Amino acid sequence: MKTHHTITIVGGGNAGISIAAQLLRKNSSLDIAIIDGAKKHYYQPAWTLVGGGEFNIEDTERDESTVIPEGATWIQQMVKEFQPETNTLTLADGTELGYDYLIVAPGIQLNWGDIKGLKETLGKNGVCSNYSFETAPYTWECIQNTKGGKALFTNPHTPIKCGGAPQKIMYLAADYFRKHQIKSQVELWSGGTRVFGVEKYENTLKQVIQKYDIHTQFFVKLDEVDGPNKKAKFIGIGEANKDQSYWIEFDMLHVTPPQSAPDFIKNSPLANAAGWVDVDKHTLQHTRYKNIFGAGDASSLPTSRTGAAVRKQAPVVVGNLLAAMRGKTLTESYSGYSSCPIITGYDKLVLAEFDYTNQPVETFPFDQSKERWSMFQMKKYLLPYLYWNQILPGRM
Repeated sequence: MKTHHTITIVGGGNAGISIAAQLLRKNSSLDIAIIDGAKKHYYQPAWTLVGGGEFNIEDTERDESTVIPEGATWIQQMVKEFQPETNTLTLADGTELGYDYLIVAPGIQLNWGDIKGLKETLGKNGVCSNYSFETAPYTWECIQNTKGGKALFTNPHTPIKCGGAPQKIMYLAADYFRKHQIKSQVELWSGGTRVFGVEKYENTLKQVIQKYDIHTQFFVKLDEVDGPNKKAKFIGIGEANKDQSYWIEFDMLHVTPPQSAPDFIKNSPLANAAGWVDVDKHTLQHTRYKNIFGAGDASSLPTSRTGAAVRKQAPVVVGNLLAAMRGKTLTESYSGYSSCPIITGYDKLVLAEFDYTNQPVETFPFDQSKERWSMFQMKKYLLPYLYWNQILPGRM
């Protein structure tokens, strides 16, 4: 195996693959290696629809080998540690690799074990999650099997990928219960401080919550799950609520696990104090190591972690990396753009688009804070097509 590459990319997800593809479209002779031990590649945004019975889970999975760009070298391993002072990294098997330039895009880590009892009961006892390929289909079973009682939906106190996902499945479940005349109390238990960070879209979501009679509780985190007895323990967070503790009975519990940068990032010289890859929020260049760039969910960028954000980050990394290789000034700038297609029911969606300032940055010539059938169709049919056929191949 070759032990040095001009450009090494850590991560074979959306960010890593699309950046590699765009680089090779700019210059097919570039020596690029992609490091990722995964055998499969997933279109994760569709897992909400899987959980709502609107999408086939098998259509969200492809072999990783099929998305590696032609001309790139795939190193099917995981990274153990970084040595940025010597422009090297160590793989899980102990092999040391050198690089001239490094792009760090390993995605986010799901910390299921942070919730006591969750691993033992996930996928049974009415405890489900759309945040896993293996468990997303069980969410649909839970929705269909719920006949009353309480349906709880959790949102952790940490940053997460696709920040709207905990609410999307909640709205689908509430819509399903209403249409099937199932009297189940739907509740959101959130570690956040509000429904959504952009007021224009939050106003619509508050109306949706009122329409479905959803109860909300903020400043709490899920601490423990007793699956056999169908009870969940929440504890308060924040000064005003930190001593509070609640055991809540449920008929259905949808869990969004706490998330963080991967351990090998958190424990590396590349991380900031919070554990994320420490990059300039506009150039995406590392704040201390100028031949390193970061993108995607593991980066320190203060915006929502979404595929739409990656789509805007990728060309910035590509342009600035190529400029750095030529000794030129970095001129590409990322605005913090992110997007969240918030499903609010079957055939209804609010398309939130915003930047670092939490101001709307909308694509279409209409008010995107309104629930629309057309935007639901875009989410279900157009976006998966664009992902596999345009975004991953580096065409957009």
